[in-house]
Amino acid sequence: MDVHSLPEKEIVAIILYTSLFLMILSVVLIVFFYFSRKKIIQKELEKKDLILQYQKEQLHAIIFTQEEERKRIAQDLHDDISSKLNIVSLNSHLLTAPNLTESETAEITENIINLTTKALDNSRKIAHNLLPPVFEKFGLNAGIEELCEEFETSKSVKTHYKNDIDFDDKDIDRHLHVFRILQELMNNSLRHGKATELWISFTQKDGVNTCNYEDNGVGFDSTNAENQKGLGMKNIDSRISFLEGTIKITSEIDNGIAVNFTF
Repeated sequence: MDVHSLPEKEIVAIILYTSLFLMILSVVLIVFFYFSRKKIIQKELEKKDLILQYQKEQLHAIIFTQEEERKRIAQDLHDDISSKLNIVSLNSHLLTAPNLTESETAEITENIINLTTKALDNSRKIAHNLLPPVFEKFGLNAGIEELCEEFETSKSVKTHYKNDIDFDDKDIDRHLHVFRILQELMNNSLRHGKATELWISFTQKDGVNTCNYEDNGVGFDSTNAENQKGLGMKNIDSRISFLEGTIKITSEIDNGIAVNFTF
């Protein structure tokens, strides 16, 4: 039908209806994109909130762990060092007493020497737990070797350690986190897992460093998320996050634990 043949009123009506339709369509599209954009922004904000919450939990775990470590060190200093030094001080005053026999003097002197030696040994252990001198001087590989020897000597557990990575001394700060993760895992294996054997190995593939850790302990149900929410695991997760790595924990009751983490 020829537009020119239509009455003027119909032409105006068509133009009006077409314009109205286009306006409504435009409004619908604007509203759609507005709410879509708003939803996307809301999702992004929720994601950021979750990240912030996770970071807060990690920070809380680290701070709590540090405070617990400070309490433990303070307790060790009080129990092992201060108490012995107090006895040394008392024995030293006894030496100033008049009319001491030669045998009494020798006995008191021997007590002072023994207590001083024990206090020195304990202070070395406390310092070693804070930062092993071998780790600081010779790096991660030597630090783990010494850690394994310490566990075998003092904690009666067999360790198997293999390393295929040439660790860069420039990454000492990152390596300290790896060392602390292994310390936590090994302590958990003995304290909770009642393990008698531990296996630790380091490999590198496509530039990614990987640590595989296993024990022969009592294990736990790793499919239950509640079993992986202890303070120790939160501390490990915080260190893994700092290293920008990943961690996978597999365990079954009466079948030990297997941990794989990258760094």
